[in-house]
Amino acid sequence: MTETPQRNRPENTDRDASSSLTKRGGGDPGSRGRTTIADGVVEKIAGMAARDVEGVHAMGSGLSRTFGAVRDRVPGGGKSVTRGVKAEVGESQTALDLEIVVDYGVSIADVARDVRENVVAAVERMTGLEVVEVNIAVSDVKLPDEDDDDDQPEPRLQ
Repeated sequence: MTETPQRNRPENTDRDASSSLTKRGGGDPGSRGRTTIADGVVEKIAGMAARDVEGVHAMGSGLSRTFGAVRDRVPGGGKSVTRGVKAEVGESQTALDLEIVVDYGVSIADVARDVRENVVAAVERMTGLEVVEVNIAVSDVKLPDEDDDDDQPEPRLQ
């Protein structure tokens, strides 16, 4: 027969519930401990927020989109939400680098501003981190008559 170890608990001699709350942990329970947020979490949030902006055709450079298209075709590979996004996360702040492809005919300055606003709002709302900068590199323009790299090729066999 095994014994279950009992935790040592301080006895509460004061039966008043309100005073026992202030004596036990020394403050608000929500402030006890530390929360860390991984770079990948911020990258996913930023990637989703950037893709939501009208005028953003794709994320990442041509090379990363090519590798991503191959990875997307591998079973279990799935689409990478973080493609074209790099985050550096500190204890209370984060900085982001985004690489985007814009649609032909849109104002790149307006799209970049809208991406920054959307990304900052989403990341700060979801993580509580202060976004100190969002650097945007426009790596390409999607022309109306260009084929998408992400499109599935036609099957060779019918």
